[in-house]
Amino acid sequence: MMQQELDALAARLKSQDYISDDHITMSIFLAGQLNRPLLIEGPAGVGKTEIAKVMANLHGTDLIRLQCYEGLDVAHAIYEWNYQKQLLYLKISENAARSDDEKEAEIYSEKYLLKRPLLQAISSNEHVVLLIDEVDRADEEFESFLLEILSDWQVTIPEIGTIKAKVIPFVVLTSNRTRELSEALRRRCFYLWIDYPEFDKELEIVRTKVPDFDYDLAIQICRFMMEIRTLDLDKIPGLSESIEWAKVLATLHVDHLDRQIVENTLGIILKDWRDTREVQLSLSELLDKAGIEKRF
Repeated sequence: MMQQELDALAARLKSQDYISDDHITMSIFLAGQLNRPLLIEGPAGVGKTEIAKVMANLHGTDLIRLQCYEGLDVAHAIYEWNYQKQLLYLKISENAARSDDEKEAEIYSEKYLLKRPLLQAISSNEHVVLLIDEVDRADEEFESFLLEILSDWQVTIPEIGTIKAKVIPFVVLTSNRTRELSEALRRRCFYLWIDYPEFDKELEIVRTKVPDFDYDLAIQICRFMMEIRTLDLDKIPGLSESIEWAKVLATLHVDHLDRQIVENTLGIILKDWRDTREVQLSLSELLDKAGIEKRF
């Protein structure tokens, strides 16, 4: 019975143009069944955030995204007070026959609360998908804010109290491993590692994402990407670069790769000048190994 459910989920993912593996399908299935956050690590551009987008589409629900960065704090991630509206209320009610305690209770009520992504997800009346993207870019202190949410599905606001989730969201956290995440955060999540795809999977994904793309050209692209990833580059191109390259070549009406085309379009797949120089120096060897100098 469970295998049938897994097969059905894989088919549903494929209907959204997401080509899954068995271990990816299993991780998504278990995270959904057991209401556990799914921590996805792997190189940039391999489809980590795509899982959250696809799950939101499958459920027909909102995708709430929190993009993490260094210095991210509670005000931008969970909540803050609408100070302008609070000051306006106090100004208007200066002469009102209300005590200071009543005024304080009013300005610290929910109608003056600005809900940021984490609180939006917790307080939603519907099943939403919460994407906490690149959590490794945030400070370690920020992880402590997440623990209460991911453990008890609640947020504590000193002026109001505890807001508990009405419907537990499907939570996806992504990390590019720019720093090591805490053990406390890891223990609260199911873990999924996504690496660069094998040749056959990458070929299928490229042809799925770029419909009617030339089959032989897709093979050349994927072979070249396999070879380029063997180099010691600072920013190794991922699956997203393969897809983008295919779209560009389709726009240019290219039907095969050669040295000149590759050199002229390296900026599509490489994002660092040192990497570009490294590939240029190794280009003849890369093209030869990928079999690109001759037509299929």
